[in-house]
Formats: sequence, structure tokens, C-alpha cells
Amino acid sequence: MKRTLQPGQRSEVWIASVTGEAELLYSSDDVLFEAPNWTLDGAALVLNGDGKLWTLDVAGGHPVEVPLTGVPDLNNDHVLAPDGTGIFLSANDGHIYRASLAGGAATRITGEDGTFHFLHGVSPDGRELAYVGIEAGDFTRPGRLMTIASNGGAAASVDVGPGHCDGPEYSPDGKWLYLNTESFSTAPGHAQLARVRSDGTGFEQLLTSDSVDWFPHLSPDGRLASYIRFPRGTQGHPADLPVAVVLVSTGDWTTPLQTWPLFGGQGTLNVNSWSPDSAHIAFVAYPLPDSTKD
Repeated sequence: MKRTLQPGQRSEVWIASVTGEAELLYSSDDVLFEAPNWTLDGAALVLNGDGKLWTLDVAGGHPVEVPLTGVPDLNNDHVLAPDGTGIFLSANDGHIYRASLAGGAATRITGEDGTFHFLHGVSPDGRELAYVGIEAGDFTRPGRLMTIASNGGAAASVDVGPGHCDGPEYSPDGKWLYLNTESFSTAPGHAQLARVRSDGTGFEQLLTSDSVDWFPHLSPDGRLASYIRFPRGTQGHPADLPVAVVLVSTGDWTTPLQTWPLFGGQGTLNVNSWSPDSAHIAFVAYPLPDSTKD
């Protein structure tokens, strides 16, 4: 289903510097924009909203719809191809597609294997995708870490324990997949940050915390990472909660370098939103009339 704003709610697209400053780029009170990517040239953000794909110039202006055909309404799982001209998309029919950022016809990648496919990562060489597979679209079942060739074919599973996982994303050197998982805890929904080598070995926890931590995203230079922190006891990654976007060094996940509290959750930081120069990240807040942005 397409997500919509509550009465009086706004979607606010923010750009934050690794030095801590944050600037409001765009605000909408009619379209719920989500999950910004940064284009390879650093000139624009790519977001979804109202089931469509949009670009937003970081110099200002209004979002412009990317005219796609042959794809159902989109959700907020989209990742740019390494060549900078293509994009991989998850749609509400449970399939993954590839399209051009210039628009045009989209091509479906995944087959009818009885699984819903939620895309999160593309390997640096563009040959492989990482996604979360949910059997039969039954969201009472845990999501599984899966990989597939970017031009389609048979999928392979990666063992990261019995707990639900999400957000698998390749490191810039392609050697690791970073993700969040509930495999380290018996508490319902207690997602923690982890990584596993791309060959399926070396599964390890990155951070032990009392909060519920989702969607680790590494900077292009591999030195920094961002993630979204939900309140303790949260199950899943729901909307409309007091959350925080957290910046850390990949050499020390335990010590936040910067923290940006906001009202949001789902849609705020679902995909990698690092600028190409590793100096900024983008995220979305969803303040209500009685909530705060900061």
C-alpha cells in the first residue's frame, strides 16, 4: 500500500553534514516522501513517494517524477546501480525491477518463487543484489538474507541465524554485507547491527545496545556509517516514533559521532543515503503538529 501523511503531518527531507549541521532541503504536506538515495554526481536525491520515483535537486526546487512504465507502485527499497544511470527498485507486488534514472520501461528481475523480495543492496561491480526474502508474503515469518544476480536467475540464501533480518547492504569493497538482525536476542523485535562476509562466513554483531537498531549504511569511503535507532521494545521499523539517526566510525560502532533526533521511523533511512564524497547524509522526518523535528 502507498503510505500517506496523517492530517497536519509533513515529510521533511534533511541533509546533514558529518560535522553535525543539518539543513532542511524540502518539506511537503501532501506527498509522503521516503528513503533518499544520492545520485553519483552528487547533484540530486532520489526518493519514492505516492508509489512513484522522484528526483530532488540538492540545490533546491521541487521533486520531479521519474516517468517509469511497466512497474507497479513502488515501496521505499531502491538502490542506485554503480554506473550511476540505472536504479534497482522494489515494488508492492513483491518483485525487484531495474530501470533507468532517466525514466522509461522497467524490467523485472525476480521470478515467481513464492517469496516477496525486498531489495537493499547492490554489489560494487553491479553483478549481484542483496535482498530480504519473506516466504509467501507472510510477515509473521522472519525475513531471510538472500542474494541474486542483478540480471536475474536463481537466488541463494545466506545464513545469519533464525531471527528476522533486514537492510542487507554491501560494503564499498564488496567483501561484507551489513544488516540488522534479531538473531542475537530473544526479546521480540530487538534488532541489532551485524555483518557477514559476502561468502556467508564471519557473521558477527557490530554493536550491543538497549535500543532497537536498523539499517546500517556505510559511507562510500568505508570510514563512517549511519543507522536509525528506535526506542527499546520497538518491533519492526514502524512509522511515527521518536527515533534518531546516528553517525559512527566503522572502527568504533559503540561511540556516536553525531546524533540527529527526529520524529519518524519507516521511510527515514531505509536505504543508503550517503553523498558520493562521504561528507553528508540525507534522511526524512515526519513531524506531526505536536511533535518536534529535532
